[in-house]
Amino acid sequence: MLFFIPVVTPMVASVLVWKMMLQPQGLFNGIAQGWFGMKLPNFLADPFWAMAMVIIMSVWQGLGYNMLIFSAALEQLPESVIEAARIDGASGFRMQWSVVVPMISPSIFFATIMTMITSLQVFAQPQLLTGGGPGNATQPLVQFIYNQGFKFQDLGIAAAGAWILFALIIIITALQFGAQKKWVHYEH
Repeated sequence: MLFFIPVVTPMVASVLVWKMMLQPQGLFNGIAQGWFGMKLPNFLADPFWAMAMVIIMSVWQGLGYNMLIFSAALEQLPESVIEAARIDGASGFRMQWSVVVPMISPSIFFATIMTMITSLQVFAQPQLLTGGGPGNATQPLVQFIYNQGFKFQDLGIAAAGAWILFALIIIITALQFGAQKKWVHYEH
């Protein structure tokens, strides 16, 4: 349950907590100065660190969902197959790589597809955390579409951006479905 809390926590609340922790007078800088005597960079004003923090926050927020998927997949492993592999001498890394991973590969595939689609549609984290800045360092395609359509009232460019996003998601998903034939193993 502890890992799933970020998934169900409202996005605005999560962003506000992260923003408070990442401020120059925030938790991370306070701990770094108090314990180690060093000053951290301004995470939300530096282009590199701002994007890194948006990515870290997004990964943190999606980790619980993927953990739930993998937990359910591991729970459904047939004990008879695991026992047969142990009798055949599989253990450690060989057991994980040759038995467990192929058996949970449909779940890995599903989590990969969903994470990819979610990451291409990210909007709230950079919008609320940095506003797309500094400069345009943290502006994803969805925020570009939003800015063009609602801030600049250029609905044509916003619609074109939305179609590009749609095409990008379809193409990457189709490539993933094409590649899955080589590594995803379903029961027959």
